[in-house]
Amino acid sequence: MNDSPGWATPGSSPSDGEGSHGTQPPAQPSGGDPKWSAEQPPPGQWSSPAAGQNPPPQPGQQPPAPPQPQQGWGSYGAGPGGGYPQPGQGGHPGYWGNHVPAAKPGVIPLRPLGLGEILDGAVTTMRKHWRSVLPITLVVAVVVQLATLLTQKFAFSGLNLDPSAGAPVQDQLNALGTGLAVNLVDAFIQLVGGLVAAAMLTMIFSRAVLGQSSSVGAAWRESRSQLLRLFGLTVLLGLGWVVLLVVLILPGVFAESVGFAILGGAVAIGLGIWLWIKFALASPALMLEKTSVLKSLSRSSKLVKGSWWRVLGITLVTGLITGIVAGIIVLPLTLLGAGLFGGGLEGLSDGTGTTSWGFLILSGIGGIIALTITLPMQSGVTVLLYVDQRIRREALDLELARAAGIQNYGTGAAAPPTGG
Repeated sequence: MNDSPGWATPGSSPSDGEGSHGTQPPAQPSGGDPKWSAEQPPPGQWSSPAAGQNPPPQPGQQPPAPPQPQQGWGSYGAGPGGGYPQPGQGGHPGYWGNHVPAAKPGVIPLRPLGLGEILDGAVTTMRKHWRSVLPITLVVAVVVQLATLLTQKFAFSGLNLDPSAGAPVQDQLNALGTGLAVNLVDAFIQLVGGLVAAAMLTMIFSRAVLGQSSSVGAAWRESRSQLLRLFGLTVLLGLGWVVLLVVLILPGVFAESVGFAILGGAVAIGLGIWLWIKFALASPALMLEKTSVLKSLSRSSKLVKGSWWRVLGITLVTGLITGIVAGIIVLPLTLLGAGLFGGGLEGLSDGTGTTSWGFLILSGIGGIIALTITLPMQSGVTVLLYVDQRIRREALDLELARAAGIQNYGTGAAAPPTGG
């Protein structure tokens, strides 16, 4: 990729293989002994003088030089001897095989990540790069909540469901149609706002992995070329879910069998969840690899393969955390608005208190605060989960280290810097 160093799709994707993840060994030098071949044994391992003595020199050979003292980082292998790291281990073994932390140029270490490290990386990015994250999420949250507030206030204001009111049927149908149209506009605004925020936040989080900052303008310039494709990806996934639901429920409807329809709906929900996780990493793949919609779906499928349950677990935990945070923020303001302007709990239960301006404004403020916090959290976890899967399967840590300016990373000659 030209404008996102380190994120390009590998020439031959090794995502299918189980042994192709993590840090890969560097290629052998092209020069050297012309008799060397792959069938020959590897070079001898270094050992301490106490472990043994050098063999006597052969006739006509010079005596071997004494072993050189080893540096504190040791060789980039499984012990004090030579060799290369196993895929996916991350970090450098230190002197006498002690584990040394992996390089951390940004918000995460360049090695396979755990759930805590993914969540911590998302929160750290929000904290250290708040000047870029906050304006994006705040603007989107204000626009989305304003659209929602107006929808709640005016969408169904002319609709009266009381049959004793004697309202003309045509007027009721007109009010219902107007309300549905306003709700569709509100849903479209939320969709566009969420996509723009997710696209720009993806660029900010990807730079934070490298220890780099990204301004709002830079994030917009990097993401705008893929916005239409991201919109197409979202619409395609949504339509796929609707088609799946209709195809599996309609047979039960046509057969006039409630049980068959319920069974079809349950199967549709199960398949929908499976596809949701299977394509969960399509969005960051689309944005960072600058690929097409169909290729991003294929990339996500390959990256999630073999890790479906892990991706599901991390996604559910993130959703649970953001849901709890949103509830803690929104619920008190909603109850306060109902108590002050909406007739209390009685007004909430019968719906009469949910259209007053005071209630809508207070609940809207709660929604803005909650969305400003939870939106970057969800986007950040998705991006870092994508990075983690590529490190595990495609040795992305080597590309990221080079993009971050870490010299000789993966050869045992570079000390792992830390940053944020």
